[in-house]
Amino acid sequence: MTEVVTNTAPPLRDEAAAAAATAATASGVAVRTLAEVADLAAVTRLFESIWRPEPGNQPVTAELLRAMVSAGNYVGGAFDGPELLGACFGFFGGPAKGGLHSHIAGVATSGHGRGIGFALKLHQRAWALRQGVDEISWTFDPLVRRNAHFNLTKLAARPAHYLPDFYGPMRDGINGAGDTDRLMAVWDLASPPVRAAAGGVPAGADATALRKQGAAVALAAGAGGEPVTGPADGPVVLVAVPADIEALRRTDPGLGRAWRVALRDVLGGLMTGGASVTGFDRAGWYVVAKEHTS
Repeated sequence: MTEVVTNTAPPLRDEAAAAAATAATASGVAVRTLAEVADLAAVTRLFESIWRPEPGNQPVTAELLRAMVSAGNYVGGAFDGPELLGACFGFFGGPAKGGLHSHIAGVATSGHGRGIGFALKLHQRAWALRQGVDEISWTFDPLVRRNAHFNLTKLAARPAHYLPDFYGPMRDGINGAGDTDRLMAVWDLASPPVRAAAGGVPAGADATALRKQGAAVALAAGAGGEPVTGPADGPVVLVAVPADIEALRRTDPGLGRAWRVALRDVLGGLMTGGASVTGFDRAGWYVVAKEHTS
């Protein structure tokens, strides 16, 4: 058997594997990489049940997954007995497999609230470190509060770019018909915050305390739930998102679009100007640090 030589120190690989195993046990699932056609077909059915795409608009096909796995890329699944409850798919990017892009991950409704998504991501992290990869990136909708909390607090990833209408129309039950703005999250697998988060000690943010300390509120929800902008005139800026944008898109599409435009202008504008997102308060606030005070 050919030995894979990596630049990642064995203690970190061992630590990551142990954290992944602990998370899987806590969520009551077994997480493993997938390569067989039957398993990959189950992944495609799971993703379709989550995203509910229009006919002919599958998020991914079993044939594509099979090709990706055969080329050395990642597909992982979380099982409760024989039942597939979650899956994650990623592929390598340049230069020379320097990073892994995690394209899609999802958990069935019946698996919500168990920490299965966390277990999947830690399994993916441990797998990537064994390949000598120290960074994973992925995109997420910055308006979805629970995803921002999961990515930025639970996993300690950090947004690198705001990407307006990144995918174009997606035509599914989650994204609706609007623009698909995304944040590109970067997960530095060996960083102290990520290692702490993987060990169950995430670094949270407290928007209330930051406001008392003088943080500026650049975007907030008004009395009717509408986005209200304010001055971003301090070194620390808070940017709000609505409580449930997916429900809002169904019940008031116009208001949902207003939030998309406001967040693009405010958060996207701050990031384009050199500011960095440093955390997320679960109550619905991005914490942004400006490069220069005004």
